Amino acid sequence: MGKTDVRVRGLAARAGGWSARHRWAAVGIWVLFVVLAMGLGSAAGRVDVDESDQLKGETHTAARIIEDAGIERPAGETVLIQSRDGSLRATGTEFRAGVADVMKAVEGTGRVTHLTSPYDTRTISRDGRSALVRFEMRGDADTAGERVAPVLDAVAGVQKAHSGLRIEEIGAASMNKQYKDAFGDDFQKAEYSAVPVAFGILLIAFGALVAALLPVGLAVTAIMATMGLMGLVSHVQPMSDTANSVMLLVGMAVGVDYCLFYLRREREERAAGHDAGTALRIAAATSGRAVIVSGVTVCVAMAGMLFTGLAEFEAMGLASLMVVAVAMVGSVTVLPALLSLLGERVEKGRLPFLRRRTAGPDEGSRFWSAVLRRVLAKPLVSVVVATGSLLAVAAPALGMNTQQLTLDQEFGDSLPIVQTYNRLNDAFPGGSEPAQVVVRAKDIGAPEVRGAIDDFKRRAVSSGASRGPVDVTVYAERNVALIDVPLVGGSDMDRAVESLDKLRDEVRPATLGRVAGLEAPVTGQVAGNQDFNDQLLGSVVPVFAFVVVFAFLLMLLSFRSLTVAITSIVLNLLSVGAAYGILVAVFQHGWGASLVGAEGVGAIVTWLPLFLFVILFGLSMDYHVFVVSRIREARLRGRSTKDAIQHGVVTTAGVVTSAAVIMVAVFGIFGTLSMQSMKQMGVGLAAAVLIDATVIRGVLLPAVMALLGERNWYLPKWLHRLPDLTHDDAPQPADALPAQERDERLRV
Repeated sequence: MGKTDVRVRGLAARAGGWSARHRWAAVGIWVLFVVLAMGLGSAAGRVDVDESDQLKGETHTAARIIEDAGIERPAGETVLIQSRDGSLRATGTEFRAGVADVMKAVEGTGRVTHLTSPYDTRTISRDGRSALVRFEMRGDADTAGERVAPVLDAVAGVQKAHSGLRIEEIGAASMNKQYKDAFGDDFQKAEYSAVPVAFGILLIAFGALVAALLPVGLAVTAIMATMGLMGLVSHVQPMSDTANSVMLLVGMAVGVDYCLFYLRREREERAAGHDAGTALRIAAATSGRAVIVSGVTVCVAMAGMLFTGLAEFEAMGLASLMVVAVAMVGSVTVLPALLSLLGERVEKGRLPFLRRRTAGPDEGSRFWSAVLRRVLAKPLVSVVVATGSLLAVAAPALGMNTQQLTLDQEFGDSLPIVQTYNRLNDAFPGGSEPAQVVVRAKDIGAPEVRGAIDDFKRRAVSSGASRGPVDVTVYAERNVALIDVPLVGGSDMDRAVESLDKLRDEVRPATLGRVAGLEAPVTGQVAGNQDFNDQLLGSVVPVFAFVVVFAFLLMLLSFRSLTVAITSIVLNLLSVGAAYGILVAVFQHGWGASLVGAEGVGAIVTWLPLFLFVILFGLSMDYHVFVVSRIREARLRGRSTKDAIQHGVVTTAGVVTSAAVIMVAVFGIFGTLSMQSMKQMGVGLAAAVLIDATVIRGVLLPAVMALLGERNWYLPKWLHRLPDLTHDDAPQPADALPAQERDERLRV
């Protein structure tokens, strides 16, 4: 016979209670929601971030001018022809024959237009040993990569006939094709691997097939529903493939975590002797509440990305926010219904080689019990050692160097086209990534406009920003001209940015800037990177402030403790700082880089620090809320603070460990990808979660709380007027409550 009925209160308890009483209705509503979201999203289609909306500033202005003018520039391609040993010069017979064969072969494919000879365009290197044949792909530039294969084959055929020359093609279409061929399946493999990896770990953690399927099922259905919602929302806030990948990562992490927290508590209460209904209600009021507090905190953190003003970040933030919200709602509604339906059948499909866990609520991990005894015996020493270790790990972050990774940094030598890219930049600095000045005037053919453009061409070279040739394409009927300026510096981003600054700050004002009513924003890859960096840097303070302040307020309201709120923020910042330090040590300084295939990167990709801060600050709250909720619950039941800490940490150690292992494994998959930016993201996330679940929650949190004692629950009198978002963490028998207390109050 189980223990008597237990009364619990709170929004999570009410949701769980309703779902348990209306099991089929709850499951049906969830299935209907997922199906409708997917169906409506599929019917609406997804609107992706437009290139002109990616950035603000000059890059955005230039894209808008081109778009308003209806100019659709095809994908440009270049064939680099070089003397292999340096003995052949572009003026020689053999070299000319190679150029002629390239032009004939490329034109013969019927896929190109505007084919130009280096002898007409003067695209011959200064040493006379390299030349460029340029052309454009017919058709839509966005799909040119799908049509470039015959051209690449034609160029490869010419290469075989000219052993003394190096003949290689590079351009937007060929790079896109080679990238997709080499890494197009990388993301899908990583995404598809996440589900079986999570399921395998859960199977070991629970030892039962059905119990392991529940968290994965919740996460997958939450992700499916969010994909549909992304299609609908994209008509207001455009989405992207990157946002989709980030959403899947976050959705898998929180979906599994929330279900894991809930399921473990329900099993624990049943092992303690409660009947199925009572165990479910206790799980709803305790773990369910922790899920809501954690979910809202994660949503707030993800919302921080909406303050960057960067379309890609806004898409990632909104997609992540939606999947967390969907997973949170599913955890406190459909999960109780499924547990109520399954009952003891949740233990079906047990693995014969794993014994069934029967530990009661006061038992936990032997390992963490041993650790906690030492930590609580000498809390001050533990705080000093743990904090000192984390600060030491974080120290390299003080010298963090962020930049947009160049092609060779991103892919190393894994792509043949990277070597072509480097050779092209060596022979024609800036030629592969020229700056582009988009000139719009009332009359592009006016003498003062033509004169200003000619003057700009001369000064661009004389100023040292470019070595030429500076090409001008005029669209007279649209009163727009495009000026392509190869930047000195090429793939050396620091030097290329210096050249860009000369164009923007010196050359342009002295030439084009003197014509009244003329617009001349400078765009291109280097300019886009610079504008992105400037905008991202400007958003750091608002995003950090928003996330930290709102997380603090949520912790304050949820636990009604100023101390808990402050320590939550400080511990999370330590965790993020340590992750930054590991990133810099591995990817910038190269310490242990060979272990993750990151040799020679030398920098952290610009967008990653802010992205990691938002993601990690949100996800680390999962563990923090879950552990502190359990400690507070034990304290309200009459345990001493020290005993409550011991009980809270030890009894949550298993679920926190399982959740952390899943997160580390899923994030670690992305750390195996070939792209350095994805590798950095995966390693950073995995390292931070590992640190957070071990050093922070297992050592530093209990040590700090042990030192603070009763001050952990300190709330100044002037803050007592704040809304009370706590709940009864110590459930009481219903018949023991006064009559006036039997009416449930709506609390989170």
